[in-house]
Amino acid sequence: MDYRETPPPPHLAGLVKARWTLTGGGAADLWAEQQATPDGCVEIIRRTRGRSRWGDEQPASFVVGLVDRPQPFEISGDAAFEALRIWPWAWALIGDIPLAALHGHWQNIPAPDFAAIETRLSAATALNRIGAAIVAAPSVAAMSAATGMAPRALQRWFARHVGMPPRRYLQLLRFQGAFETLPGEASLAGHAAAQGFADQAHMARAFRDLAGVPATTARRRARGPFLT
Repeated sequence: MDYRETPPPPHLAGLVKARWTLTGGGAADLWAEQQATPDGCVEIIRRTRGRSRWGDEQPASFVVGLVDRPQPFEISGDAAFEALRIWPWAWALIGDIPLAALHGHWQNIPAPDFAAIETRLSAATALNRIGAAIVAAPSVAAMSAATGMAPRALQRWFARHVGMPPRRYLQLLRFQGAFETLPGEASLAGHAAAQGFADQAHMARAFRDLAGVPATTARRRARGPFLT
């Protein structure tokens, strides 16, 4: 499987996490098991060839909401995808399906025009600033300070724009930061400290909960937010 990411331009960094492509690289009649890990994002996906199934067979274009546990899916060997990974607060500017209805699920959508979506998001400068402050904050207190929201106001903002409490969302962001940067790391203890975990055992618990595999296994199998 070939997975590639392109980061967004700075003016979209608080709304878009990445554009990505995924190519199966195998035979059309073979299915490859994959696993998506929680990344704190909404995924707008277009399959350009092949087939995929997550529970049911998926259409050519679909959106995946926030997930808070590992999610297995399958792709045919010849499958290819292109997608836009956005922070959840950006979704309301793009689609009309409520975030709550997408939580842990995917739904069919019309074929997305990624360039048009990015152009629309470019106008949301205030939301981009808030989003950038949130994803860069190392703690919930830092989120409050960086956004200028009191703790209770931050809780309300998360309930409306994310669908989970800020502390739980921070756990997803910390885990995914560790997961995506794990391949090639020689020291798990050093990696845990660099990613904001209290210690290696703390990171190990997060990987068991959110990746479903030990960090040593993820180090070999991680491709972006996916386990191959």
